[in-house]
Formats: sequence, structure tokens, C-alpha cells
Amino acid sequence: MADPYFFGYGSLVNLSTHDFPDPHPARLKGWRRAWRHTDLRPVAFLTAVPDPDCEIEGMIAHVPKNDWEALDEREWAYDRVPATQATTHPLTHDVEIAVYAVPHGRHTEPSNRHPLLLSYIDVVVQGYLRAFGEAGVDRFFETTDGWDAPILNDRAEPRYPRHQQLKPSEAVIVDDRLSHLSARIVQTA
Repeated sequence: MADPYFFGYGSLVNLSTHDFPDPHPARLKGWRRAWRHTDLRPVAFLTAVPDPDCEIEGMIAHVPKNDWEALDEREWAYDRVPATQATTHPLTHDVEIAVYAVPHGRHTEPSNRHPLLLSYIDVVVQGYLRAFGEAGVDRFFETTDGWDAPILNDRAEPRYPRHQQLKPSEAVIVDDRLSHLSARIVQTA
């Protein structure tokens, strides 16, 4: 029986947000990331969307004791989608890989009422920086749609449940990339 692994492409790349064992950098072909909103959450969040011309970096990690339920609970707004054949990774044993994605038709563009959270972006970028360096951060921004959405600056009082403290140099990297995208940062009320 193949060992179960998941492919994380957002906050799961940041190893400080979880304790899933045996994490490894990996690539997923045929998908890209997008900031989206669903009625299930008050703010926008990342999902994977099919794109035959794209490949994204992320992190695979083992799902202990085949316990998909714990991960499904964490990723409750998503469906678990098989991704074994589309994933490139360094493992040499038999694995079954899944990616979490919100099904087409169940998400919409972010909006002023449903913005992106800067604290969420911080966590994701910190993970990519640590796993893939600054070039990986750049590839993250290039293979993610939805940067024209408003971004709520909640750094002082983070709303993202798995937020992490950024080093000043990490915050500069996030702010620099968002500035290059002419991202619209809005302040909390």
C-alpha cells in the first residue's frame, strides 16, 4: 500500500504551521494558485486551480497513520484531489499524493468585503523563502492569480489563525513583491 502524502502550496509550505512528518520540496504540474473567496470563509484564501501550462512548487508531507481526517479538518473548505501522477518529488518509495482545491463553481474573486489577509500572505511567503529562496518567492507570485484584490493589512493584529512572526528582512521581501505588483493594501478599521 502506498504511503499517503499531501501537496501543500500555501501555508502548508511553511513548516512552522504544522507538524506533519517527512516534508520535502516538490512540484505539481497542471495547476496554479489563485486567491479566491467562498461562502465558507469571511476572507479570501489560496486554492489550486487546474492550468495545463503551469507548474507550481510546494511541499509534500506524510499523512501519519493514513489519517486523512485530521488534514481534511484543517482543509475543510477544500476537496482532496488525487495528484500522484502530476507531482515530482525526491521520494523513492510508493506514495499516494493528494492536493486540496476548492471545486470550480464554489469560489469567486476576492472583494472589498472578502479581502486577502496580509498575515496569510506573510506566512506563505515566509514558507517559500525558507524552502525555495527568493527565486522561489518570485515563482510563487508569478504562479498565483488574484493579486489585484484588496489586501487587508492585519500585521499588527493578525487574523490568520496560523500567522507567524516575520523577521524584518522577510517583511521587506513581502512588501517589495506586493509593491512591484501594485497591490492595493488597505488598513484595518
